[in-house]
Amino acid sequence: MCGIAGKLTLRRGETVSQALLENMCNTIAHRGPDDAGYYTNGCIGLGHRRLSIIDVDAGHQPISNEDGTVWVVFNGEIYNYIELRDSLIAKGHRFRTSTDTEVIVHLYEEQGDQFVTALRGMFAIALWDDRHKQLILARDRVGKKPLYYAHNPESGLVFGSEIKAILQDPEISRALEVQALDAYLSLLYVPHTLSMFKGIKKLPPAHILICSQDKVVIKEYWDLIFQVQGERTLNDYLEELEQVFNEAVKVRLRSDVPLGAFLSGGIDSSYVVRSMSKQLSRPVVTCAVGFAEKAHNELPFARRVAQRLGCTHYEHVISPNIRDVIPKLVRFFDEPFADSSAVPTYYVSQMARQHVTVALSGDGGDELFAGYSRHALQRLEAKVRRLVTPPGARLLKQVGQYLPNMRGKNTLKKLAMTPDRSYAFKHCGFLFNEEAKEKLYDDGLHAACHDFDVMSPFQIYYERCLTDDPLDKALYVDIKTYLPDDILVKVDRMSMAHALEVRAPLLDHKVLEFSATIPSALKLRGRTTKSLLKEALAGDIPEDILTRKKHGFTMPLAEWLRKDLREIVEDCLFSPRAVQRGLFQTPTVTKLWNDHLSKQIDYSAHIWLLMMFELWHREYLDNHVQY
Repeated sequence: MCGIAGKLTLRRGETVSQALLENMCNTIAHRGPDDAGYYTNGCIGLGHRRLSIIDVDAGHQPISNEDGTVWVVFNGEIYNYIELRDSLIAKGHRFRTSTDTEVIVHLYEEQGDQFVTALRGMFAIALWDDRHKQLILARDRVGKKPLYYAHNPESGLVFGSEIKAILQDPEISRALEVQALDAYLSLLYVPHTLSMFKGIKKLPPAHILICSQDKVVIKEYWDLIFQVQGERTLNDYLEELEQVFNEAVKVRLRSDVPLGAFLSGGIDSSYVVRSMSKQLSRPVVTCAVGFAEKAHNELPFARRVAQRLGCTHYEHVISPNIRDVIPKLVRFFDEPFADSSAVPTYYVSQMARQHVTVALSGDGGDELFAGYSRHALQRLEAKVRRLVTPPGARLLKQVGQYLPNMRGKNTLKKLAMTPDRSYAFKHCGFLFNEEAKEKLYDDGLHAACHDFDVMSPFQIYYERCLTDDPLDKALYVDIKTYLPDDILVKVDRMSMAHALEVRAPLLDHKVLEFSATIPSALKLRGRTTKSLLKEALAGDIPEDILTRKKHGFTMPLAEWLRKDLREIVEDCLFSPRAVQRGLFQTPTVTKLWNDHLSKQIDYSAHIWLLMMFELWHREYLDNHVQY
């Protein structure tokens, strides 16, 4: 696991300096503390920071082909590199190392920009083709590895694994992207292709970017197709799932450094560790974190799973003193990021790094196998809509508008929406929705965001999924939005903060493609979420863990904000510089805070959202800090 950065200048006669590359890579040294490398050749410069996992002694990057006409820097892991390497050697290619990086170089020589379709893994790649004078950026299918870029047709293209690397280029300005702010306030995160910096974008998952002297082309190279294939029994699906998944775990056990797993005591991580325990000749090293508060502590469940599977298990109880962690979150994410589960993810990564360099995780189980409550709601709404006439739908909408804030109000509102809009609302409608923004935004921010619709991308993906099944459509939306922009961002930044590589076998593209052939009724059976995974685990982990209610990676945020973090919150919300920004209505913010303090309403997510934005603004826009 590593970090990459670089620049292609389009100004004739201008060269890229190694000093710039070094500055860029120094900002992401935490991603790769073991080594650094650079390639400069006139208009192009590539930089790399390395965390050594495969071929520890000989894996220095950048790496080239035999005649130096193709150069690559790469962040990630290619799990099928051994098979690809053998195939390329049979075709006459000569290798100097045993790394997966060198495979990319020769694969490009064989297949051109289609090389990405042969790769199985997680990756962000920058490849320079000196013959054709073009830079190719590529990102893995689901977006496990990040890749940001800033393109100016007059001056060139700058890229990096993290935004802080791009900001080292003095030509990159720092200005707030108000559409990104509008999206963030509804979602907790900034969705692709936006970033919170005007002019800096995220390359979408499963896309490549090709930049030459005269143009930039961005194209998609993979998509997930939902299509149930033929008549099959439950046992047929279970057997194939076990086969495909165990093979995905097997290739992720390739490592020249210590390897273990995250274990929460939930279904997904238990499924991963169960497979590891069957394939390894030693006990699996597992790591778990929890809180002293019982409602937010899964440690007893993780401990029982570890004992059942014979793991070497480590635990850590997180203390409420997180004042020192919050500034680190701001710096590591580069953008405001308000999913508070980043805090326990930071701690479990920190603890795991004390024991291993690579950890497998259960990320993706909810998105592939219907683990969220919104999945059941979307399916239920589809059934109700089939029974409701158009006049009935209009009546539901009217009733919903006049109801006070109460349980069921949003349900009526969603039933009156089209299915695509309803599912978008499930992502965008529970924080600062359109009504809340009317009260929160100052006039200038209102005007700037007037034509921006945060729900639109969710609706587009919902309609793009070529199936009539509302649950599969919902899963497709999650895989294209929430998964890469929230879950995988959180895991990447928090693990890389500690130079820990995290691998997610449930997100192997072969597992994804198989999951899209499984009937949705086997993923969500009645109210039983992730039914197929639970069937697969039956008998291997305690029954009550299989049947217990989904917990999630939560922390006691509401009480922390009222007590331990109160001083920080009030400074962020009401200090003169926060108020003078002229973005938010102070009376609205004051009411939110007072209602939360008095425990009338739990506004912890809203307050954390505003606090993280203010801290980010101070760090990246007010101070213009150079790292």
